[in-house]
Amino acid sequence: MDTADRTWRVGELAEATGLSVRTLHHYDEIGLLRPGRRSGQRQYDAGDVRRLHRIVALRGFGLSLAEIGQVLDGELSDPRGLVRTQLDLVEEQIAAAELARTTLLGVLDGLDRAHEPSAQTLIELIEVTTAMNRTLTREEYASMVEERRRLTENLTPEELEALEAQRRKAMAALSPEELERMRQAREALLPKE
Repeated sequence: MDTADRTWRVGELAEATGLSVRTLHHYDEIGLLRPGRRSGQRQYDAGDVRRLHRIVALRGFGLSLAEIGQVLDGELSDPRGLVRTQLDLVEEQIAAAELARTTLLGVLDGLDRAHEPSAQTLIELIEVTTAMNRTLTREEYASMVEERRRLTENLTPEELEALEAQRRKAMAALSPEELERMRQAREALLPKE
């Protein structure tokens, strides 16, 4: 069957997309995604799937369901802008993953030499991992910055020097491309305005 003519029952669409049936029911109840057909059960068509893609993409940008409804009710006649924005988000996630990879390689290198990673290195790894999974709120970011400051404050001058030496060595080993990806990943950690 051509997918343009295909319909999906709510459970099939949930399974195909990784969303829950409950989420799809909720979207129907609030008028965000009403199934194109009903024959005793919700039946979603290709147009509904396109709208669901827009909903998921806009959720990924941090919009509330009410805001998404407003955007979609104005209907985007050309989805390319939305897809480009989603692509930008994926690029940020890739940069954050590269930073996590670089940090993990540094931790692994230290462990291979029987060195325990510093608390600061582990905090940076947690920050990158968190950023890869979602955009931080301003409050969460401020809290992480404060926690980093507090932990750094408790380090001895020798520990601070060792940490800085470890950081300089790791940075010197990076290629210009890796340094640029790292810069982009750090920017991705910042909360969006």
